[in-house]
Parts: sequence; structure tokens; C-alpha cells
Amino acid sequence: MEKENIAVGLDIGTTKIVAMIGKKNEYGKLEILGVGKSKSLGVARGVVNNITQTIQSIQQAINEAETNSGYKIKDVVVGIAGQHIRSIQHTDYISRSNPEEVIGGDDIQLLIDQVNKLAMLPGEEIIHVLPQEFKIDGQSEIKEPIGMYGGRLESSFHVVVGQASSIRNVGRCIQSSGIELSGLTLEPLASSDAVLSQEEKEAGVALIDIGGGTTDLAIFKDGIIRHTAVIPFGGNVITDDIKEGCSIIEKQAELLKVKFGSAWPGENKDNEIVSIPGLRGREPKEISLKNLSKIIHARVVEIIEQVFTEVKAYGHEDPRKKLIAGIVLTGGGAQLKHIKQLVEYITGMDTRIGYPNEHLAGNSDEEFSSPLYATAVGLVMNSISNNTQSATRKEEVVSQRNVFYREPVVETVERIQQEVEEVETQSYSKKEESTGEKIKRSFFDRYVDKIKDFLDNAE
Repeated sequence: MEKENIAVGLDIGTTKIVAMIGKKNEYGKLEILGVGKSKSLGVARGVVNNITQTIQSIQQAINEAETNSGYKIKDVVVGIAGQHIRSIQHTDYISRSNPEEVIGGDDIQLLIDQVNKLAMLPGEEIIHVLPQEFKIDGQSEIKEPIGMYGGRLESSFHVVVGQASSIRNVGRCIQSSGIELSGLTLEPLASSDAVLSQEEKEAGVALIDIGGGTTDLAIFKDGIIRHTAVIPFGGNVITDDIKEGCSIIEKQAELLKVKFGSAWPGENKDNEIVSIPGLRGREPKEISLKNLSKIIHARVVEIIEQVFTEVKAYGHEDPRKKLIAGIVLTGGGAQLKHIKQLVEYITGMDTRIGYPNEHLAGNSDEEFSSPLYATAVGLVMNSISNNTQSATRKEEVVSQRNVFYREPVVETVERIQQEVEEVETQSYSKKEESTGEKIKRSFFDRYVDKIKDFLDNAE
């Protein structure tokens, strides 16, 4: 029987932790087998600040996903975000000793290794190196240099940098939860895989993922990522403002925001009032929905203006850098009423809400097509593209412990030989990876290995 390629994504957010188990169905769509969700207690603005609480939250989400799916999780692809993430543009080149030889993967790897040696601020590490366009002997705008001739190979890179300690803390939490780390992905990249089409990435688009503790930005143009940023504000600051402005507890503030909140104050009439039960026998509190919308509006405007400053820093006003597809909003914050209209008003750009349902199988639960799950869906898609076998059926795990029958040796050898031939056939028929995909994969494999080594040595 052919082994199922079961993938697991783990989204460690500021407000929630989501473990999602999925696989590709026969139509190439993502079939979700199980989801576990828990309240995130040890994370603030995307950074772990309490190891013990984070481990408990991860275990709770993992256990729930295992129970719902009937699979036992072995390893996960994790999203990296947080206020410590920043990105830089860098150009580097190598001079080849023999220009008469065609450029190969080794030359590109040499260029990548050179970029990895860049001096960073103390405590910072390069976590992502994304090649953009290549230049060979002055000829620019080359997307695929492999197979070409040239003496000087040059490339512009989008380099994502983060605090090494923050990433290692995430690795420690996962290892202590009893599972392995199979990969790392920048969360805005995972969300973009889930909600953006290739046409949008080609035309130019800004993805804004409004989470609980941070707002992530990823800008694409000509199918290449051009700019990333993490703004240390999200839905939580809106809830805090409501809590302070209306003098109510956080739980009530969150419910008010979700059920009655709007980013556009003009929508509410002056006489629209909601009554909130008082604490411990106190009188109920009456809150004007117009005032509630004004509080939300002020904070959302601040968040969007900060994101728009980053879009301007990319240079979207330059005709060559124009974002024709506009803005796509996703994440829990994108569910706020009238936020689409407000973003269009502030930025003057076409805006839509990004749902991950395009990649989901038709029979998927409607809940999972919410912008809330965009990052988790993207992480599972990333795990599938890496061909990970991240979970096994629980009955398989049990049956493996109770194996008494032994196959005849000859039959086993024949079967192994057949499997090897199948693997070889598959590897030949497999679609050729692009240079960017090869670099991304090899770099992440090495980075994950580096974290594993660090954690093993720390014990």
C-alpha cells in the first residue's frame, strides 16, 4: 500500500495556537484531517516569553488535533513571526574561474553561502535568503541562471533576519512538547501561499496579515517576494483600547469587538446601545456602539498607516513597482466589519479579504476557510511541498508494536527492489524544481539542522 503524505503545520500565534493535519486529495486540493486549537498563554507579539505555558498550549493543540484526526503527530512545520523579524535587500556576486563552463547549482550555493556570511547585529541571525533576479556578465533580469554561460554571477537577495534566541526558544518548546521540528517558514510567506494566486503575485500585491499580536506584511511583484515587515500591533491592542475606553474586562471587550465592532463609525446610529452585565452584582453597563466604533477606528487607522508606510518604503509609487492587484487582507483581524472599506480609503488601493478556501477540498469544514486559519493552511501546504511524512495512523502505530509475522526473505528483497525502482521512476518524473525552490529548501534544511544541533548540545 502506498504511504500517505500526511503534513502537519503549527501556527504559534499571540492569541491562539493551531495544529493542523492535512493531505493532498486526488484533485491536488488540501484535505484537512484534523485541527487542534488552544489559547496561546506564553507568547506576546509573536515572541515566546513563557516556555512552560507555551509548551502546555502546544501540547493541548497537538492532542486535540490527534484526537480529531486519528493520527499520531511526529513532526511539524512551524511559522516564524514576531516583532524581532526584519528584512534587508542585499546584492552580491561571485567571479567564476571558468566562464566556459555552464552555471550550475554549486555556483548558486556558493553565492548563497557568501550572503550567509553577512555581518548582522549582535544576537541576530539570517533565517531566510530569497534570491530575486540574477545578473550574468551585466545581463540583467535573469530568473533562471542554471545552464547559462558567464564569468560574473550576480544576484539581488531579500534577506530575512531575526533574533536567534527567539527562534531557538520556539525550537525548545516544540522539542519539549514531544515532537520534532521538520521546517521553518516565515508566517507572511505561509499566509501568501494560502490566499494569493500566482497571477496576483505576478501583477504586484501586498498581503497584510492582521494577527492577535502582530501585523505581517509581504509584498510580491513579478512572482518574486520583494519586501517583508512585521508591525508589533494586532487585534490585541484594539481589545485593550476597548477595555480601557469602556472600563470593562478583557473577555467582554473581545466579545464586543467580534460581535458589534466596526472600523467605520459612520455606520452606527447614536441611539444604538449594547448592555453588558456588571461584575458581581453591579449594575449593567450601557455602551454606545458609535463610541465603540470610534475606539476601533482610531487604532485600526494607526495599524494600517504603519503598514502603508512599509508599502511606501518598498516604492509602490514607482511605475515599475506598481502593485496592480492592490492589497489582500487576511488573519483574524480581517474579519472586522468594514475594514476593507477603511483600508481602501486610507491607501487608495483595491482591497479584498483573503480566504484560504481556494486550496481546500470541497468537503472541508466551512470554519477552516476563515482568514483566521490562513497561516495554518499555508504551513500545511509548505509541509506537503517538502514531502514530509509528519503523522501516522494511530492503528498503524499500535500494529507496529504487535508484529509477529515475518515475511520470507526472498519476497522482502524483491519488494525492496521494486520500491527502489518506483522511487527512481518517481524522481525522474518529478517536476524540475526552480533555482529559487532549491535554494529555499536547502537553506531551510540546513537552518533547521542548525537549531536541532543547538538544542541537542544545550541538553
